[in-house]
Amino acid sequence: MEWFETLDSHWIWIALGFFLAAAEILVPGVFLIWLAGAALLTGLITLVLPIGVPIQVVVFAVLAVAAVFIGRNYLRAHPVEDADPKMNRRGMRLAGEIAVVTSAIDGGTGRVKHGDSEWLAKGCDAAVGDKVRISGSDGAVLIVEPL
Repeated sequence: MEWFETLDSHWIWIALGFFLAAAEILVPGVFLIWLAGAALLTGLITLVLPIGVPIQVVVFAVLAVAAVFIGRNYLRAHPVEDADPKMNRRGMRLAGEIAVVTSAIDGGTGRVKHGDSEWLAKGCDAAVGDKVRISGSDGAVLIVEPL
């Protein structure tokens, strides 16, 4: 640890903070950013106060635990909302649209056509050519209802 004390240890803490922030960008998960903040704050504290390495490690540990706790509570109170909750859920995007039955819906299952795509469908019985409204989806199967 002597090499650590001979260096300006605040630069090591600041570099560690930037490294952890970059790692958060590469591996998103909203965890490393709190540790990055604790390392940067430890670097600023060691820049101002001449404290030894063991105390620096304790300061970092306390700040890291506090940052993770505060960050977790903040994210619990202010959850991140999806910009588009139906993203990558093509069937849900079709809810409310009209489709034409291409294979009779008999016994609750059949096929419908919407646009240029043909889908498996679940719903009440309908004859070929009937128009139905898409009310949702169950995986790749559209849930339909009569107009």
